[in-house]
Amino acid sequence: MGTIESFALDRRSAAPYDPLYDPLVSSTPGLGMDYAPTYWVATAGEPPEDDGPLAGDADVDVVIVGAGFTGLSTALFLAREHGIRATVLEANQTCWGCTSRNGGQGQNASGRLYRSQWIDRWGKDTALRLDAEIREGFNTFKSLIAEVPECDPQPGGHLYIAHRDRKMDFLRNEAKVMRDVFGYDTRILSRDEVREQYVDDQENCGALHEPDGIGVHPLKLAFGYLRMARALGARVHPSTPVLGVETINGVHHVRTPRGVVRAKAVAFATGGYTRNDVTKALRAKIMPILSNSLVTRVLTPDEIAATNFRTHEVITDTRTLRYYYRLLPDNRLQIGSRSSITGADAQNPKHMAVLVEGLHRKFPALKGIQIDYSWWGWVDVSHDMMPRVTQPDPRQNLFYAVGYGGNGVSFSAHAGRRLAQRIAGQRDPSWDLPIYDSALQYPNVFGTVQWQGFAPFRRIGQRFLYQRYHAQDEAR
Repeated sequence: MGTIESFALDRRSAAPYDPLYDPLVSSTPGLGMDYAPTYWVATAGEPPEDDGPLAGDADVDVVIVGAGFTGLSTALFLAREHGIRATVLEANQTCWGCTSRNGGQGQNASGRLYRSQWIDRWGKDTALRLDAEIREGFNTFKSLIAEVPECDPQPGGHLYIAHRDRKMDFLRNEAKVMRDVFGYDTRILSRDEVREQYVDDQENCGALHEPDGIGVHPLKLAFGYLRMARALGARVHPSTPVLGVETINGVHHVRTPRGVVRAKAVAFATGGYTRNDVTKALRAKIMPILSNSLVTRVLTPDEIAATNFRTHEVITDTRTLRYYYRLLPDNRLQIGSRSSITGADAQNPKHMAVLVEGLHRKFPALKGIQIDYSWWGWVDVSHDMMPRVTQPDPRQNLFYAVGYGGNGVSFSAHAGRRLAQRIAGQRDPSWDLPIYDSALQYPNVFGTVQWQGFAPFRRIGQRFLYQRYHAQDEAR
């Protein structure tokens, strides 16, 4: 596992990759750390030029912390739509975090809640407006893909497979809500229809098919964002970790190892790699969750026939600890799911074994297939399961966009656009939507009492929930 011989990148000057990095406990975010050994890094080609590590003090208009999907799209839209040239500070390599470690699945979603849950939480009217915003976000994503055709887009939709017969009622209800309330062309497929028309996943008990879904090579797409943002005047500085932010007389002093950057506005786009000490505004507001991913060797024609892969669409199953997978353009299979609780335990073989066993269960014909790439990465999950693109204190020009809950590949593009609007001071009717009009929440107990003091115990709760979810997911 973890083949790295074919990597095209010259990373001789990079610091060693730390597979045990954990944003909740690591003392620093890293300094010029190498990429994780992902398939995307191995096949993206040479990274575009950047502006090198920032040396010394500087005065700028806007600092963006994090050079991933959200940070780069924010810089792009600030320049393109508002004439503002941002300075992006990244602790390690450009696109080092979530952006180079995900499954490349772009869906018409954000956060962890379904549309029926939007209605339950906020009512039908707000849910309809939120759907229109998320749908607009998917169109923003598609427009950027069109500008970066080398990102290997695989359109066609999203196949949501019931892994147990009992999950079909849930899918039927979601399909009805999406069709009747929100106007989507969703379809319920039988077990035979899925097997004959899409894929022979041995756990398949039927599926919901929705028309919006695009698989991409995420790192090629992010490199496109980087090229476009810099062409418009944005500056991107890797190996420049932000160690803290202090506001003095309305000016934000962003501390880095080589100096202080003074800025009129600061935006955090650090995803699952958001550390508790980087800013008080985000302390204990994001729960980083590890996800494992692997990519097999190229499937032979006989193996494709045995698994009956007839689609390159993005696919997920109905487990709470879900599997997500797809057939890549070069006919390798990519699959991902949950991983360890802590970074210190991330290398334990038992976590990757869970993923390999899932692959074998779904596709017995691939049992024993060579795994060419394997890795893990942190996902940014908010405590109420929905993202925020917000200015938490209207008295300060400090902003953040985080909390996508595994749906950041697509929505991060629009989050960057909206974040750019907020930084530029532009008013918009959408600002009263739940994902824009409030700060991220502190940890809570069963969705009721919120308290920052619960933060040290979150991983105890996560361990308990994983055991519970696993039992529920695998019950017949």
